[in-house]
Amino acid sequence: MIFTPQKYKLPDVSMQAFIDADEIWDYINNTNSNELLVRNIINKSISKQRLTLEEVAVLVNTTDPQLVEEIKQGAKTLKKQVYGNRIVLFAPLYIGNYCSNNCMYCGFRSSNTNTKRMTLNDEQIVHEVEALEDNGQKRLILVYGEHKNYSPEYIAHTVRLVYGVKKGNGEIRRVNINAAPLDIEGYKIVKEAGIGTYQVFQETYHPEAYKQYHLGGKKTDYNWRLTALDRAMEAGIDDVGIGALFGLYDWRFELLSLIRHVNHLEACYNVGPHTISFPRIQEASSLDISNKYAVNDEDFLKMIAILRLAVPYTGLILTARESDNVRKEAISYGISQIDGGTKLELGAYQEKEKKTKQDLDREQFQINDNRTLSEVIDELLENGYLPSFCTACYRRGRTGEHFMEFSVPGFIKRFCTPNAILTLAEYICDYATPDVSKKGWEVIERNIPQVEDKFQTELLQRIERIKTGERDIYF
Repeated sequence: MIFTPQKYKLPDVSMQAFIDADEIWDYINNTNSNELLVRNIINKSISKQRLTLEEVAVLVNTTDPQLVEEIKQGAKTLKKQVYGNRIVLFAPLYIGNYCSNNCMYCGFRSSNTNTKRMTLNDEQIVHEVEALEDNGQKRLILVYGEHKNYSPEYIAHTVRLVYGVKKGNGEIRRVNINAAPLDIEGYKIVKEAGIGTYQVFQETYHPEAYKQYHLGGKKTDYNWRLTALDRAMEAGIDDVGIGALFGLYDWRFELLSLIRHVNHLEACYNVGPHTISFPRIQEASSLDISNKYAVNDEDFLKMIAILRLAVPYTGLILTARESDNVRKEAISYGISQIDGGTKLELGAYQEKEKKTKQDLDREQFQINDNRTLSEVIDELLENGYLPSFCTACYRRGRTGEHFMEFSVPGFIKRFCTPNAILTLAEYICDYATPDVSKKGWEVIERNIPQVEDKFQTELLQRIERIKTGERDIYF
C-alpha cells in the first residue's frame, strides 16, 4: 500500500517532534464549513480515502444539526463497508500500579498517598488469567504503572506468563501492552515476547497544557512521549496504538492532533497506528481537575464519527469508562473494539463476588459500564452485531504494512467475518448461557451469507469441527 501523507509546517522526520500547536489552531479557527464541502468530504471518506487536517477541521466546525447527522450517517456507512458488523472484545488486566509520574488527572500519580500500591506476583497473574479465561476472554491488554519495577524484561516475563496459562478450552491469544514509553532496545525485548499492540497515549497534544498536568517523573518530557511509537516502529513493532485523554484540553485540538499523529507515522513508516483511543476523564482517587474542557456526549459522539471518517482503516477503541448507552450509540458511528467484564482493581478478576461499588483508592478511575462479558455480548447480539475474539491477523503476520495491504483494498473482510464467526462459535460452545447461545447461533446463521461464496463451505465445516471440540481454527 502506497500512502501519500500530507506535508505540514513541521516536516515528518523519524524520532522528531511533529506537533505545531499554532498550525493546528489555524486549521480550527480559519476553516469554514458549508453544505457542499461537508458532503464532498463525507463522500471522499466513504470512498476510503484518508482525510487531511483541513478536511477534518471542516467537519469539526460543522454545527448545523442536519449536516452533523449526515456526518454520523456517513460514518455508519463507512464502518459497515470496512468492518461489517463485527465488534472485537478484550479485557484489561492491571499488573501493577506503582508509578513514578505525578500526573494530576490520574489516581495512580506518585503524590497520591491514598492509593493502595501493589504488583501482582506470578501466582496472582496466573489466577487472574484463569478467571478471565473462565469468562471466555481471548484478548487482553496488560496495564502497568510507569515505574522502574516494570522494566522491559519484567513486561516480557509477564507476557510470556499470560500466554502460558491454559485452563480447559481457555487461552489468551493476543496480549497488548499499555505501559511506559521505552527506548528502542526495550521495545525489542518486549517484542520478542510476542506482544500484539503497544499503546502509548499522549494524554494531551498541546505542549503548554501538557506541562500543567505533568508535574513529575519521566512523563514530564513531552517529546520523549510524543516520539514513543517512533521508537517502537524502529524496534520492529509495527502494531501500535495512539490516544488522547479528553478533558485536559480543547477536544477539537486533540482530535486534529490525533490525525496529525496518524500522518506522522504514515509519512515515516508507511503505516499508521493500528488503533486510536480517546478516553474521557472520569472520577479518580483524590482527583482535582477543572471541568473546563469536559466533553459532553453530543460532541463526543460527533468526534467519534469524524474520527471514523478521517481514518477508515484504523481501529477505534471505546472502553468501559463510558456508560453502556454511550457505547451502544458510539458503536454505530465507528467503534470497532470494546472491553467487557472490565475490572480495574488488581486481583479482582479472581474474586467470586461482584462488588457493587468501586474502591477508587485501589483503581485508576471510575468505570461506567460494569456489565459482565456475557451481558455485553448479549446486548451486541440483540443489536445484530457479531462479537469477535479474532487474533488471526496478528498470528498470520498480517500486521503493520502487510495488514494495510490486505485491509485497504477491502480484502480483510474476507478473513475477519469468517474468523469472527469461528471465535463466536467457540464462545457459544464453551461459555455462553442458553439464552446467549440461542442468539449467538442466530447471528452466525445471518452472517454466513456475508462470507464470500468460496469460503462458505469451508466455514461451515470448521464450525462443525468446533462443535466436536476442536479449537483455534482460523483463516
